[in-house]
Amino acid sequence: MEDREFGFGMSEEQSSMKDTVAKLIKSMVTGNPAHDMDEDRKLSREIIDKIWELGATVSMVPEEYGGYGMEYSPIMNTIFLEELACGDMALAIAATLPSMFIFTILEMGTEEQKKKYLPLYCDAAYKTSTVAINEPRFKFDAVSLETKAQMKGGKYIINGKKCFVPLAKDSGHLLVAAEADGKMELFIIEGNNPGLKIGDREKNLGLYALESYPVILENCEVSADDRVGGEAGCNYGRFLQKTRIAMSAIGTGISRASFEYARDYAKERVQFGEPIASRQAIAFMIAEMAYEVDAMRLMTWKAASALEAGRDAKKESYLAKLYAGEMTMKITDYGVQILGGHGYIRENPVERYYRNGRGIAILEGLAIV
Repeated sequence: MEDREFGFGMSEEQSSMKDTVAKLIKSMVTGNPAHDMDEDRKLSREIIDKIWELGATVSMVPEEYGGYGMEYSPIMNTIFLEELACGDMALAIAATLPSMFIFTILEMGTEEQKKKYLPLYCDAAYKTSTVAINEPRFKFDAVSLETKAQMKGGKYIINGKKCFVPLAKDSGHLLVAAEADGKMELFIIEGNNPGLKIGDREKNLGLYALESYPVILENCEVSADDRVGGEAGCNYGRFLQKTRIAMSAIGTGISRASFEYARDYAKERVQFGEPIASRQAIAFMIAEMAYEVDAMRLMTWKAASALEAGRDAKKESYLAKLYAGEMTMKITDYGVQILGGHGYIRENPVERYYRNGRGIAILEGLAIV
C-alpha cells in the first residue's frame, strides 16, 4: 500500500482568503475598534461594509441570481468565520447575517424563491436580513419549537415568541423557524409584516455591540409561497447542521484570540525577575489552550468537510458545537486567569472574549456555513 500523508493544509484559494480577512481584521478591528464597539454598544457600519465587499457570501451564489458563480464551500466559510470571530464575535455574526438568508434560500428554496429574494441581497451594498430560532423558555430545543404555523385559507398563520434575534429592527426579511404539520419548517417573513412585533433591545451578558431583540408573532399571516422549499418544505436538520458548524467556527476564533493574547501577555509580563510564562502553572494553561483550539478547529473542519461532500453531518456538527461550547468557556476563562487582575479590567479584551464566548454553548442559529 502506497504511503500517503493525510493533508490538513489549506488550498491556495483558502489560504489567500484567510490572509485577506486576517489583514482586514488586524487593520480595522483588533484592539481599540473592537473595544470601542463593545463599549458604545454599536457596530461600525464602515467595517461591516468592508467585510461584505470581500464578497465571501455573494461569490457562492450563481450568476443568474446576482452572484459571482463560484463553488459553494462550507469549509471556506468556516475559515472565513474563524478569522472574523478572532477579531470580534459580534462583528462576525452581523457581517455574515445575510448569509443565513442567502445560503438557506439558495440550497432549500424553490426556483421562484431564489429568483425573487436572492437578487435583493446580492448587491455590492450590505443589506440586513436575520433568522429567528431561539425561544424564551427553559429547556429550549431547536428541534422542538413552540412557535406554530397553521394553514388557513391558503395562508400560514404563525404564532409564537422568539428571542436573541440579531438586527431584527433593521432587517428586510426574517427567516422564522416554526412547527407546521408536525415538522420543523422555515418561513420567509417581511420585516414590516403587521403580525410581527419587535420588542425593546435585549440586555445580554455579552455581544454588547450586536443589537438583538425579542420577536412576537401574533396571527402573523404568511403566504404559502413563502414557506422555504414550498409545499415540500425545507431540510431543517441540514439547516441546523450548517448553523452549528458555523457557531463552532466562531467559538474557535474567539478561543484563538484569547489564547494568543494571553500567550503574548505571559511572555512579556515579568514577575520575580522572569516572564510569568516560565511558571509551570501558567505554561500548562497556555499549552492546554493551544491544543484545545486546534482540536476545536479540526472537529469543525471535519463536520464542514462532511457537508461539502454532500453527506449528512448530524453527528459531526452536534459534537463540534458541543465541544466548542465547552472549550470556548474554558479557554476564555484561562485567558482571564493568566492576566490575573488585569483580566478583569475592561481595557483588556480577554474579559470580552469570556463574556461573548459564553453564548457559543447557549445560542442557536446566529451564523451559517
